[in-house]
Amino acid sequence: MLLLHLQSCHPWILPPIHTRLSSITNNSRRYMPCHFSWIKSSALHVRGHRGHGEGRWEVDSHRSEVKSNSHTYKQVPKNLGTESDCMKKNNNSSQGPQARSMIQFMSLCIILRLTHKQLYDLMIKVGQAVLPYVFQTHSATSLPLACVSDALNKPKPLNLDVSLPSFHDIRWSLARLLYLFNIQLERNVATFFVVLLIMCFSFVVIGGLLFFKFRGNKNSLEDCLWEAWACLCSSSTHLKQSTRVERVIGFLLAIWGILFYSRLLSTMTEQFRSNMQKLREGAQMQVLETDHIIICGMNSHLPFILKQLNKYHEFAVRLGTATARKQRILLMSDLPRKQIDRIADNIAKDLNHIDVLSKSCSISLTKSFERAAANKARAIIILPTKGDRYEVDTDAFLSVLALQQIPNMDSVPTIVEVSSSKTCDLLKSISALKVEPVENVASKLFVQCSRQKGLIKIYRHLLNYRKNVFNLCSLPNLEGMTYRQIRHRFQEAVVCGLYRSGKIYFHPNDGEILQQTDKVLFIGSLRDTKKPEVVTLNGKEGKHGIHNEEIHEKDVEHAIQLSKLRLANIVKRPNRSGSKASDWNLGPKECILLLGWRPDVVEMIQEYDNYLGPGSVLEVLSDTPLDDRIIRASNTNGHNKLKNVRVSHRIGNPMDYDTLKETILNIQNSLKNEDVPLSIAVISDREWLLGDPSKADKLSAYSLLLAENICNKLGVKVQNLVAEIVDSKLGKQITRIKPSVTYIAAEEVMSLVTAQVAKNSELNEVWKDILDADGDEIYVKDIGLYMKEGENPSFSELSERAYLRREVAIGYVRNKKNVINPVPKSEPLSLEMTDSLIVISELEGEQPIVL
Repeated sequence: MLLLHLQSCHPWILPPIHTRLSSITNNSRRYMPCHFSWIKSSALHVRGHRGHGEGRWEVDSHRSEVKSNSHTYKQVPKNLGTESDCMKKNNNSSQGPQARSMIQFMSLCIILRLTHKQLYDLMIKVGQAVLPYVFQTHSATSLPLACVSDALNKPKPLNLDVSLPSFHDIRWSLARLLYLFNIQLERNVATFFVVLLIMCFSFVVIGGLLFFKFRGNKNSLEDCLWEAWACLCSSSTHLKQSTRVERVIGFLLAIWGILFYSRLLSTMTEQFRSNMQKLREGAQMQVLETDHIIICGMNSHLPFILKQLNKYHEFAVRLGTATARKQRILLMSDLPRKQIDRIADNIAKDLNHIDVLSKSCSISLTKSFERAAANKARAIIILPTKGDRYEVDTDAFLSVLALQQIPNMDSVPTIVEVSSSKTCDLLKSISALKVEPVENVASKLFVQCSRQKGLIKIYRHLLNYRKNVFNLCSLPNLEGMTYRQIRHRFQEAVVCGLYRSGKIYFHPNDGEILQQTDKVLFIGSLRDTKKPEVVTLNGKEGKHGIHNEEIHEKDVEHAIQLSKLRLANIVKRPNRSGSKASDWNLGPKECILLLGWRPDVVEMIQEYDNYLGPGSVLEVLSDTPLDDRIIRASNTNGHNKLKNVRVSHRIGNPMDYDTLKETILNIQNSLKNEDVPLSIAVISDREWLLGDPSKADKLSAYSLLLAENICNKLGVKVQNLVAEIVDSKLGKQITRIKPSVTYIAAEEVMSLVTAQVAKNSELNEVWKDILDADGDEIYVKDIGLYMKEGENPSFSELSERAYLRREVAIGYVRNKKNVINPVPKSEPLSLEMTDSLIVISELEGEQPIVL
């Protein structure tokens, strides 16, 4: 309101002011200080007009300049009335301008005092209007019974404990805070680093403020903060301080700086160590590899698998089929990373063609396989890590389920070692995965090799990539040819059968036509896998083989005469297939002494029952309690009762001389004068698959040599003396000293089978058929079944004669040396009647059978 009146162009009439002029003399004057300011607005110009009978002031706005904070002294007349009269009389005198200035100043002071008074009155009125309402509200809410009448204003109790906490509570709170800090520090070491930085910044700020306070205005705040930082960084900076207070502050900052940098260095070191530990464990690390092989689990099969993969990649590099100089192998296990690395280093220190990586993680989690880049691997091998067969199958099933959730896994073969064929069918039923279950048939393999001398060497030969191995090859250029023509076109390999629709056929008819999707199974070197040599036949088939003359396939008379000639020189066998111990194909009668016991001995007994004939005896000598054997046998057998073998158990230690001697004498007396061959087989009493195999090898070797010594002293003729030994070096050393003794590394052979299936998953069907009692197997048969004395047939001729017996000849044994895939095949061989022919056959066929 005041501003509007000041800026208005209308006159502002003040109330009349009555003054007693009689008390003021004309001659007396006084000086008084006056504070005034010029307002820079529409130029306040004060003009004084004296009316007739009353005093009135008019204020006009004409001035524009404003001056402030000026002090001056004006002469104020005591008698204003007299002075006004004088001003009227003498308008042109020298006191005229001073009088006008004085009048203007007095007018301005009066206006300002009236304005302040009106503002003060306004505030008093507002206070009088508001204070009663506030007092009424406060008194209403503060009355004891106010909440009875007003439910909305009912107070809610807060139940606050306003008492001071006890020392115990404070101590517990501090301990809780330290506990939470330690938890966070345990999860991430960098937490302490952040705390150090915050404390360092706080000390710099506090030190800088203290420097700024005690130095006054000598330095700016920025310089003081920098000085505090210098004392914190360099301990010698506090020596440059001049005053006592500054030296104390600098000293404290220097001490904190030393502590800060020491803790900072230790924190960074610990953080680096923690990161390195995570990298060593490998659980959180993402594998960025392609075409690598993942091996899950660690057991006694691992060394043989790694050695086999090393040999395979060595030949792949030579042939130019390898995609990298070294094959990357990723080991995954739930063991600690240091233990995995120690085992891997001991195994792979001499393997120059593979690069072994390790990763400690759970092999039943999908995240572990995702971090291992399972969908980009060449193959995945899952090894059993438990001793119990049910735990083995359960762990394998969980690992396969974890792989199922990873996309793009249908092209990666997953090789899983399981304990039974039923588990194989279950794993194959899992969709979206290419699962190849490999049944652990070590017990079956042990039975086969314990009955045939030299069979274990043949298996090792066929599983050694440096020699001749099984190969499956697709030959689209031979599509439409007969199986007979295909057999004759491979001059440096042995054709064994056809792979069609996921099944292997070892004995197809000669008239079988090769289809586009078929693959040819043959035995040859590894280079034949890439491009097998196929020749065009220009020879004529004769009784010694194929000569370089034209073949007349349409010459029926020549073929009939040749077949009659071959049939006259061989021993016939039935054309129909059957089991190894069917009613019309009884196996030989034998006596087996088995030294040792472990859970899979029951499977060995069943396998012996498949091969042996009626009246065979199997006696088990072990210090395992009889109740454990019977319970194990009853749980495993179920409905599979033994038909041909009678089992007897004896309790005793196989390494005890008297116990072993008594057992051998009892067997000899029970046989009386019967000509029944005796075989002694030694197995480990312990489940060494997951333990230390060296101890089991010592026990097995000692028991075997002790049995041989007793038999020599008693004059007992033993057909086969075999022992299960893991270490091949120890086995070779024993056989070098005792040639009559044979060592069987069944687990090693199974490991080699797993490694070969990892490279070519289709070979799983081949080995499954060969190692199964109901399928085709490898036999070492007398050469007299295929030739007569005085003949010198070539290997091609022997192959044709074996084909007439529904067998596949893959090599021969001459002078106790195995020859697999002989080259050339058309040259005549000088074989003795004591030599043997190595064939793949369905039946053992030792005895002549003619139907």
